[in-house]
Amino acid sequence: MRILIMGGTRFIGVYLTKILVEQGHDVVLFNRGNQPTPVEGVLQIHGDRKDTSQLKEKLSHQEFDAIFDNNGRELSDTQPLVEIFKDRVQHFVYMSSAGVYLKSDQLPHTEGDPIDPKSRHKGKHETEAYLKAQGVPFTAIRPTYIYGPRNYNDLETWFFDRIVRDRPIPIPSNGTFITQLGHCQDLAQAMSQVLGNKQAVGQIYNVSGERYFTFDGLARACVQAVGQSADDIKIVHYDPKKFDFGKRKAFPLRGQHFFADIHKAMTQLNWQPKYDLASGLKDSFENDYQASGRDQAEVDFSVDEEILAAS
Repeated sequence: MRILIMGGTRFIGVYLTKILVEQGHDVVLFNRGNQPTPVEGVLQIHGDRKDTSQLKEKLSHQEFDAIFDNNGRELSDTQPLVEIFKDRVQHFVYMSSAGVYLKSDQLPHTEGDPIDPKSRHKGKHETEAYLKAQGVPFTAIRPTYIYGPRNYNDLETWFFDRIVRDRPIPIPSNGTFITQLGHCQDLAQAMSQVLGNKQAVGQIYNVSGERYFTFDGLARACVQAVGQSADDIKIVHYDPKKFDFGKRKAFPLRGQHFFADIHKAMTQLNWQPKYDLASGLKDSFENDYQASGRDQAEVDFSVDEEILAAS
């Protein structure tokens, strides 16, 4: 198949590109050209997707069997792409988010759960609804938190920063909120297995790791990934309502239970996560955090100091 990936040179797109090329597909990337192609010989079309005229000029004459829209956040990002290829592709795979779900007392989240109209990811759900209304042969992927090498969001690295420097780990509330992480390689593999699967057309899939864990449990798992004993770390719990951090981020995860059922994806996509939390965190620490020298970089712990001083 000839496949277009929107993005393709940062994080998930890198893994997806490599997998699709290994499967024998002809992969084309559309991005701004700020990063090198992850696979030598893969064609890159450079442009800004937010410039509709530019998008249409660069892509209208191209033909693709499938499209992976990895970086569309708002409906306005994806709508021009659909207008070009609506009746010209066999499959349109959209990267959505489990962040669209309304906070609930009944967990894990399943694909039919109510949507939060105030979610910062509401543009994702609006795009899903648009794809369905337009009759596009789409599949939407809803990951929870994504982690692993090349992650440009401070998630596991937030914990690693404190652990390697022997600092206390400030965790909001009592540390028992339950959450879920999915490894980047597993996510890309699930996305690739959507192709050629007629059952996946028109479907939405939660994709993440199999297990759920508490904030404290995640901290201990990160300690073990670094090669230290979980008994050696100091976790400091605090009440986030007693602080005004402004726009500063005190903790990398939302302060609530947040995890999703992935059995639909496992069954219908014939997919199984390869990484458990321990192996995934070790992969991230050794092959990204240490390899990039972040363990030697300067880190701003001013928010931590504010929390620890009050505790």
